[in-house]
Amino acid sequence: MDIGIGLPGHAPWTEGRILVEWARRAEARGFSTLSVSDRLVWTSPEPLITLAAAAGATSRIRLLTSVLVAPLRANHALFAKSVTTLDQLAGPGRLQLGLAPGVREDDFTAGEVDYGVRGKRFDLLLERLAAVSHGDPVGPPPATPGGPPLLFGGFSAATLRRIVAHGGGWIAGDATVEDFQGFAPSVRQAWAEAGRPGSPRLVASVMYALGPGAEAAVSRAIGPYYSFAGEEYAEYGVSIAHTTAEQIRASIEGFARIGCDELIFMGNDPDPAQVDLLAEAIGR
Repeated sequence: MDIGIGLPGHAPWTEGRILVEWARRAEARGFSTLSVSDRLVWTSPEPLITLAAAAGATSRIRLLTSVLVAPLRANHALFAKSVTTLDQLAGPGRLQLGLAPGVREDDFTAGEVDYGVRGKRFDLLLERLAAVSHGDPVGPPPATPGGPPLLFGGFSAATLRRIVAHGGGWIAGDATVEDFQGFAPSVRQAWAEAGRPGSPRLVASVMYALGPGAEAAVSRAIGPYYSFAGEEYAEYGVSIAHTTAEQIRASIEGFARIGCDELIFMGNDPDPAQVDLLAEAIGR
């Protein structure tokens, strides 16, 4: 199972160059993927711009949006051009897009996008992205043949439909082993029934912080970030975050055992030393 790392974009970072340093360290310590999350009504950085900076600071590590709220990108041609441009900057085989419809209505209000039709907008965006990746004259062609692989987030029938129609697999955000184990069989079954060759790529992400201030860091980052869903949900998000090396190693063992292809540890403390602490916790 591959082990990736996520930028602390939803945490209280204050300097953009810190995120670039995270990218450099993540590649140097041998992590498989560098991911970045997405929200509009928050201080998290715009994912495609952030990954463009990471692409310029690195040369090998994969780059992933985990996950990008796709329907907010209302200009589908411009979005597709941004994606193929980033794929060119990164080089073939590095960029992956994790995409989801989004659940936070305030993001759509701020973006002046109708929350009620986000699923339809999502499907139209996927059609345009596919067209640009296969010869539509908008923007540069992708460096990756056929365009960057798509992973879809969510636990719905629509998620399964998009995976088998457009995607390479599924991504489970801030998931437990039980969450992952509950939906992964449905992904594999839908993939097989659609006659797709091989197996879908199955990716999970979990929250982490390490060191003496780890518990305070996850509380400071995750609590406010999940407050939109209520105090109980925010407290739950804090409670399942990984704050010790023992929890990190147990999570790796648990996800590997149930067939996860890649596990990504999302940062909650902006200090770039967190990259090294995670690498040391897993023996890198």
